[in-house]
Amino acid sequence: MPSFFLSPQAAVCYFVCMHWKRWLTAIVALPLLFLLILKGGALLFTLFVSAVAVVTLWEYFRIVFSNHEPTVHWFYAWWTYAFGAGLVLGVHAYGFGVMMAFLTAHFIGAAVMSIFRFKLTQDAPVVVLKQVFGLFYIPLFLSCLVPLYNDGQGIHWVFLLFLIIVMGDTGAYYAGSYLGRHKLCPAVSPKKTIEGAVGGLTASLLIAFFYKLLFIPVLSVPAVLLFAAIVGAVGQVGDLFESEFKRAAGVKDSGRLLPGHGGFLDRIDALLFAIPTAYLLKEYLLS
Repeated sequence: MPSFFLSPQAAVCYFVCMHWKRWLTAIVALPLLFLLILKGGALLFTLFVSAVAVVTLWEYFRIVFSNHEPTVHWFYAWWTYAFGAGLVLGVHAYGFGVMMAFLTAHFIGAAVMSIFRFKLTQDAPVVVLKQVFGLFYIPLFLSCLVPLYNDGQGIHWVFLLFLIIVMGDTGAYYAGSYLGRHKLCPAVSPKKTIEGAVGGLTASLLIAFFYKLLFIPVLSVPAVLLFAAIVGAVGQVGDLFESEFKRAAGVKDSGRLLPGHGGFLDRIDALLFAIPTAYLLKEYLLS
């Protein structure tokens, strides 16, 4: 029963009972993340992004290889883990120019492995496609956080990006739960609604506006609202895109590492699309 049909005391109890895992995880994880961004420095932040990339790749492989390739050897995944971590670290050390070297070497190595796999099963090309796509989808997109953070105002850009996505996700969740009536994309995610999407985008715009007033006064209001609208909308697309993988594989969550939130891929699905979008907007539109 929605909490607005209950007394204030009962509504609070309902809210806590329904969402305590979600909020407990956030209460523990968010201060640590904020401390890392504020005080960790560029190298520690990069190592953190690299670790997140590997864990998220692991969840991605659990999804995409769950039904079709039960015999995929662990080495196929570890090949991508190594290149995913290396790509993020390489961007930190040498910039985006190193991306092509990592992507090329990974692709050729995966192709070599597929040649030996083909004698066992003709799904070898599909395995290569999933490996290469995983490297693009997760480490490559996450690596855009590194130059964004290393910018002169990088801490504020990263905080602004995270707040836009987190508040957008929270706004969409609660607006959809209590006000949702019209389905957004039921074939992909039956619970998501148009009202939830609008509520999430509104929350993204509001948090961006207030963050700009407090911490980035040099940005104009139209610029920060445009930034928030595009990043927030693209983040919602990323959320729906990850849902396609889970729906095709018949799984509810990508993992269980984050109680109340599912896995890392569930938590950062919107960020995976929002991060490169934010970097490109900041670099080529708002600079």
